[in-house]
Amino acid sequence: MGQRPNDLTPHASPQHYLGAEMRAWRTQRGLSLGKLSESILFNTSYMARVERGGQAASADLVQAYDDALGASGSLVRLHTSILQGISLEALPKRDVANREPHVANSDVALAGESGLQAPSEEGMSIPVRSDDGRIIFVSLSRRALIGALGAGAAIAAAPDLSAAAKAAPRSDLIASGADPIELLQATRKVLIDNDNLFGPHRVIPTVQQQLAAIKELRADRRGTDRRKLLHLQTQYSELCGWLYQDLGDFRAAQHWMQEALAASSMAGDEELTTYILARRSQLAGDMHDPIEAVDIAEAAEDRATPKSRLAAVAATYGAHGHALRQDHVMAQRAYEHARELHAAMDADPNSPWGVWLDAAYIDLQRAHSLSALGDHRGAAGGFRDAITRLPAGYHRDRGVYLGREAVSLARAGEPEQAATVGLQALSIARETGSDRIARELAQLDSTLDQWRTVPGVADFKDALTEAVLRQA
Repeated sequence: MGQRPNDLTPHASPQHYLGAEMRAWRTQRGLSLGKLSESILFNTSYMARVERGGQAASADLVQAYDDALGASGSLVRLHTSILQGISLEALPKRDVANREPHVANSDVALAGESGLQAPSEEGMSIPVRSDDGRIIFVSLSRRALIGALGAGAAIAAAPDLSAAAKAAPRSDLIASGADPIELLQATRKVLIDNDNLFGPHRVIPTVQQQLAAIKELRADRRGTDRRKLLHLQTQYSELCGWLYQDLGDFRAAQHWMQEALAASSMAGDEELTTYILARRSQLAGDMHDPIEAVDIAEAAEDRATPKSRLAAVAATYGAHGHALRQDHVMAQRAYEHARELHAAMDADPNSPWGVWLDAAYIDLQRAHSLSALGDHRGAAGGFRDAITRLPAGYHRDRGVYLGREAVSLARAGEPEQAATVGLQALSIARETGSDRIARELAQLDSTLDQWRTVPGVADFKDALTEAVLRQA
């Protein structure tokens, strides 16, 4: 018997309302998440989080739902309305033709109005304002709320991007008097800094605006300038792919990585193309596609200049592919190979690609692989050692690795130490709004359930509850 779907809470926020509408269309068409996923090529976990309201839907996902389910644009229009800030009260109440009433139009997921319930392992109740102005209580799962922590914190914490990173259509770039190519290069650095500090939510729209400006500029440029623009288009597309990868929207990430690969080929930059291939191997690893991760990494390493940093980057991502295949021996050999390449490489100060690769980064990736191989104690030790060597500027990444260390400690049977490290990761999650940290915290929260009465674990769960309630 299939698992009963989680109750939805459409009145909790416009994001929850959209998720409820998306599920209503899917169930009306008689499709499971798995079946729809096969059709639209999105990750089922991501789709489920969106339907529950635990993660914001990307425009690509909404469009895919609308097309596959024959929604005639209604889901896209609803998503657009939400992005424009239209309130719940103004949103349409029925979209699916001749369907049965669903949770978006009923109180099936609403808790009683007697008071705020204490958090539970199944979920918690929080007060929200209904369409008619009443205060009601809705039931939200802990996992959905934790998943929403990153999105809410990012919106609350991120300031406006600096003037250099605001939308820059072609005419504005030219009218500014500055060299548009230099301005676009500087803007990319600002966007990367904002992503490191606050996560991808505030950055993606501006990145896509810059991409549109680059394509406009290409229309009347020739020769060297045009190649420079194609080079920039590759860099911006790769950045966009990374931002979506960080959000867990792997289909969108694949799209932008393919765009980056095409632009790098047109630019004729072999080194940049090699870097994009290595990044595609990393993406395949995040998508738990070990064969693709290994094969693309080997192709990237074959293309890389001997003794270059990119060869070591590609070998590192390929090693994780072997771990995903549960091949302990090949994973160990591959990491030894990556270390050898790193030790023997001729550092090229003029190459901007993979400059973050150092011994600590390789060790962090190996710790991640040890976790995939089930060596949780070894993974925890690897994360701890590598985190102490992480550069100070990698604030959000430190939170991700702290979260992974905490999960590994919990799985190794060290709940109090896991909770202590988890609190450190939670602090960074609050500051940065990182979805990657939020996903690690959700895993930790679930893994620590069996030790919920341990004082340190109880403190972590209380702090996590406070954080997600603040974002709700």
